[in-house]
Amino acid sequence: MRNMTTALIKTHNLRKQFISYKKSPGIMGSFTSFFKRNPVTKDAVKGFDLEVKKGEIVGLLGPNGAGKTTLMKMFTGIIVPTDGELKILGSNPWERDKNFRKRIALVMGQKSQLWWDIPAMDSFLLLQKYYEVPQAAFEARIEKMSELLGVKDLLHIHVRKLSLGERMKMELMASLLHNPEVIFLDEPTIGLDLVAQENIRNFIKEYHRENDCCIIITSHYMQDVQALCDRLVLIFDGEKGYDGPLDNFEDILGSEKSVSFSFKNAPQKDHPLLSGYDASWNEEGTSVELRVPEEELCSLSAKILNALEVDDFATEKLPIERVMKELMNNPEILRQKREAQANV
Repeated sequence: MRNMTTALIKTHNLRKQFISYKKSPGIMGSFTSFFKRNPVTKDAVKGFDLEVKKGEIVGLLGPNGAGKTTLMKMFTGIIVPTDGELKILGSNPWERDKNFRKRIALVMGQKSQLWWDIPAMDSFLLLQKYYEVPQAAFEARIEKMSELLGVKDLLHIHVRKLSLGERMKMELMASLLHNPEVIFLDEPTIGLDLVAQENIRNFIKEYHRENDCCIIITSHYMQDVQALCDRLVLIFDGEKGYDGPLDNFEDILGSEKSVSFSFKNAPQKDHPLLSGYDASWNEEGTSVELRVPEEELCSLSAKILNALEVDDFATEKLPIERVMKELMNNPEILRQKREAQANV
């Protein structure tokens, strides 16, 4: 069990409900709604327990609508929980205490905190005053971060003239000027090209290494998760489905391996050696990826190599993308696994 006294983020039985109202169609429905509304209650987050310690980078994953953004907004005090316990750095985030706000940061890949029609440096100067950052520390942080992100020559260019990747780098700088202890990154690489994604990930790793801060990151890019996170938390329909190391997560579907074979000549897809292993073929039918139990891996590979004209083959753990896809399509897998472990 984690040491509760060192938890920077702590929730217990956290719940958030949203109430909307259903209206019947047509003019009469609109008229009736003035006098009687039919409320519809949705549990966006329910019974959520979490503890995160100093220095951890935790990936918060789940399908769209699972409750990730709702959690991030509760963590940063944008919305108030309906019920349960929530402490960030020992504070109730929804009270928006000034000292609390100086100790956290939120970066949302789809929302900007920079002023569009002025250079980024002007926004940084305003944020310096807001967060009361000493001049020497401000100058040192601007110098260090702009160097790491490769944007020193862009600080005095209007934000609207920057590329998406350049703006995202400026957003990160703006969020980290006050040296926060807890950082929430909501889709920080969304919409960026591969080079920009890699640059952002490298910057986050370097910043974390130097500051030993606590980071919660949500992302639909599995490369972000694999590059940055040692621990994953999955949320499905508002409930926590998994909380543990990345390596253990990859084994959730069992000790199976992904094996890829490329053939000189396309074999029959119903070949007995290739059927029954969740085969995934390319369009030309010249390569296939199989999901094979670990205990069968050596014997099956040897049989395929002897029986078919194999040009190349490779094996690895099931990719995290496939595990996530299967869990999103069938969240019951997690419940069944927990029940099986409880009965052992």
